[in-house]
Parts: sequence; C-alpha cells; structure tokens
Amino acid sequence: MERIELLIPGSKIEARVKELGREISSDYQGMKPILVSILKGSFLFLADLTRAIDVPHEIDFLSVSSYGSSTQSTGVVRLLKDLGTNIGDRDVLVVEDIVDTGLTWRYIRNNLLTRGPTSLRIVTLLDKRERRVVDVPVDYVGFVIPDRFVVGYGLDYQERYRNLPYIGALDDSSLQDSGVSYQGSGKENDFKN
Repeated sequence: MERIELLIPGSKIEARVKELGREISSDYQGMKPILVSILKGSFLFLADLTRAIDVPHEIDFLSVSSYGSSTQSTGVVRLLKDLGTNIGDRDVLVVEDIVDTGLTWRYIRNNLLTRGPTSLRIVTLLDKRERRVVDVPVDYVGFVIPDRFVVGYGLDYQERYRNLPYIGALDDSSLQDSGVSYQGSGKENDFKN
C-alpha cells in the first residue's frame, strides 16, 4: 500500500473551486462558454466547477495522452478522444487537473486554436510551475503545488485514488517499492488520461 501525504484538504479544494466559479462567472458575463474537460483527471474538478459557475455554459470532453505507462512524459502528445462540438466562434475554457511541463497544454492549445474559437483560456486545479519546460498561458489556477507525484480528486496512480476527497502526494519510497521509476510528476498521474 502506498503512503499518501495530505497536501490540500477537501475543504480547501471546495472553497477554492467556489472562488474560481465566481471569478469565471464574472469574466464570462453575457457569454455562453463551452467548458472542455481534459479526461480523465479533471472530471471531479469539472463537476464541482460547473456547479459553481452561474453563467449559461456547455460542456464537452477531450482526451489526450503523453505518458503511456510511464511516469515521465514522452513529449509526444496523442489525441485519444476529440470534441463532439464545433468550437468555431465560441468562448472556450479548458478545464485541466494539472499543468506541469506545459507540453500537453501547449499541444491542446495549439490544436484548439486552429478551430477558430473567439477566446481560449484554461483553468487548472493544480499548477506545478517548477516543472515548466515551455512558457504557456495559464489563466485561472486553483493551487500552486511542489514537484510531487499527486493523487486524489480525480488524479490517479495506476487508476487508483481518483476518489480521494483531497489532494495527496505519494511518498517517493512507495513509488520505488512498486517498481515505478519516479523522476517528476504531472499528467503522468493519469496514465490513460
């Protein structure tokens, strides 16, 4: 059993998501944005965030992978599930669980910009800035976190721990004991996205 250190309690997540919802609602007054959730890790964040946003909005889903079965990004991003909605001339808000190196967000951003949205922003629950490899815009941030392998509130380790009501960090020795080579973290928490 892996050891998990509490980083962000559920009560703080709940309060911050409500704040983000108010901020987004204010910024999108008079618009009808489409929220694009990046699967699988952001589904819990999306569920709570959509209830905290009081302007009319739609939801769609996108799934990408850049990690395969590794805990290190390959740098190659693959689109696994595309949007079902035309986002041309729409205000798009991408809902992400975590931004770390910025490689995945850069790929998603460039891909979506080719579709002609009126605006394109991102809200991420977690921002791991010390891992940033490419400079990418991040519009709304829930929490800035240290460079730790995190689970809970939608983020997983080998498809486990998504259901935790808090954000926790797996102990490095737990990852080593399980045979996983850990050299950083981020989107790798969600091997299949």
